[in-house]
Parts: sequence; C-alpha cells; structure tokens
Amino acid sequence: MIDNKPVQELWLNPGFYSYHYQRDKGLNDSNPGFGAEYRFSTVASATAGRFYNSDREYSNYLGAYYQPVALGTVRIGAAFGGFNGYPRMRDGGWFLAAVPVLSFDYRRVGINVSIVPSYKDRLYGAISLQLKLKAF
Repeated sequence: MIDNKPVQELWLNPGFYSYHYQRDKGLNDSNPGFGAEYRFSTVASATAGRFYNSDREYSNYLGAYYQPVALGTVRIGAAFGGFNGYPRMRDGGWFLAAVPVLSFDYRRVGINVSIVPSYKDRLYGAISLQLKLKAF
C-alpha cells in the first residue's frame, strides 16, 4: 500500500494510443489530443482533456485517478470519470466509467496504461497507452 502524502505535480499528455481487442472493426488506434493530470497526493490525482477517439470523433474527459497500491515502482488503481463523444454511447453525450490503470513515472516522464473493457456494441475495449511529461 502507498502512504497517502500530499504532492504537487502537473503532468501533460498528447492523447493516447489504443490497441483494440476487436481488430476487425476498423477502429482508430491513434487518439491524439491534449490532457492534464494534477497529482495532489501520492495516491490520487485529477485529470481532464480532449482527444480524437476510436470512433473518429472528438471526446472530452474529466475524472480522477485513485492508485493506492504499488508493485515495485508501478502504481495500481483505477480512473473514474465522465466521457463524451462516442456516437453509439448515449448519442455522443456524457457517461460515467471506471477503468483499471497502471502507472509508471520516472523523473519527468511517465506512462499510464488503461485496460478499457468493451461495452455491448457501444464502446470497444482496448489497452490504451498514455505518455505524459511532468511540467512541475
């Protein structure tokens, strides 16, 4: 378990790369955009951003990471938040989701690995990689 201590870190990211489980759907694996993650605790952070999603539409997100467990230098937990822009999910409107996330940070560079489950024929599952750079 990670000790919960206050920190002040701002991380910026250029979107995601997603490897979709359903390779035959013609989904967009490259999901460029811009996002920010403000780490206010050793176990929690807030995040927001915009990216070009797997359905070739723009999505926005707003949420939080909670990662209270570590395996070596990898933090383990989940991201909780709201997303929009997926045409088959609430006609592109906002919806809530929880996604397992592994994170590794080294000095000024980090990576978040999200394990996104499929949801019926509305959202297609993937393993998503998000490179991030520490601003401060």
